[in-house]
Amino acid sequence: MTDSRERTQCGESRGFRDLVIVLVLLVVADGLVSQFLALSGLGLEMNPFLQAIVGGGKFLPLKVAGALLAGLVLFDFHRRRPKVAEASAMIFALTYTAILYWNIGVVFFASHQGL
Repeated sequence: MTDSRERTQCGESRGFRDLVIVLVLLVVADGLVSQFLALSGLGLEMNPFLQAIVGGGKFLPLKVAGALLAGLVLFDFHRRRPKVAEASAMIFALTYTAILYWNIGVVFFASHQGL
C-alpha cells in the first residue's frame, strides 16, 4: 500500500493529483448531464456564459477544455500555495458532486413522473 502523500514526478502529491482528476471528471459529467437535460427539455443550463451553446456542438468541448484548464491552474497554484489549492480543489469537487447529484435526481424524478 502506498502513502497518499507520495510525490509524483512533478512534485504534487498523488492525493492532490487524484483529486484534480476527479474534479475534471465531475465537470465533464456535469456537462454531459446538463446537455441531456437541456436537449430533452427537462432542465436548463444555469451558467449564463454556456446557455447559448448548450444545444450545439461547442458545449461539451468547451466544458472539457475549461475543466482541463482549471486542473492545470490548480496544479500551478499548488506549487506556490499547496494547502489553498488542496482546499479549493476539495470545495470545487464537493460542489460539483452536489450539482451532479441534483441533476441526476432531476432525471430520475422526471422519469418517474412520466415526462
